[in-house]
Amino acid sequence: MPGLNRLPKDHLYSESEAAAALGITVARLHQVLDQHIFNNGSLRPNAIRFTSSDLLLLGYWCSGQSTNSHEVITMPKRA
Repeated sequence: MPGLNRLPKDHLYSESEAAAALGITVARLHQVLDQHIFNNGSLRPNAIRFTSSDLLLLGYWCSGQSTNSHEVITMPKRA
């Protein structure tokens, strides 16, 4: 995601800016959101703003890597 560190830390990305930063289309962004976020019957809002942290997670989901991958560190269960 080139160029993400050039914007102020509190910058919010529009859907089109987020899609461009991820190198995907807005339609693909909507698919990813519907698959991973809005998958319990709730409707996706008309306009969403994203933080740079949101883009990191979206980028992971867009890469197609499984959450069972050894590249993801699972957090230990709390006692």
